[in-house]
Amino acid sequence: MLGLLINDIEQKEVEYLLKRELEELLMDLEDHRIDHLVKRAMRERYRILFQLFRRVASEQECLKYMPKRTKNE
Repeated sequence: MLGLLINDIEQKEVEYLLKRELEELLMDLEDHRIDHLVKRAMRERYRILFQLFRRVASEQECLKYMPKRTKNE
């Protein structure tokens, strides 16, 4: 296990960056032109980023970006 010591300003910056990346992935996942294999990799990246986001964001913020369940899950 690794630890990270950051101040409040750095926490807000990390939260902001993760939110932007999650929003971009959500937008791209809805694009029908993107191949399903690429979308699978994007969903995996989303899960990883969301796990990081949970560590720095409030519960209310996390609810906004909660990954939706698909038929396969």
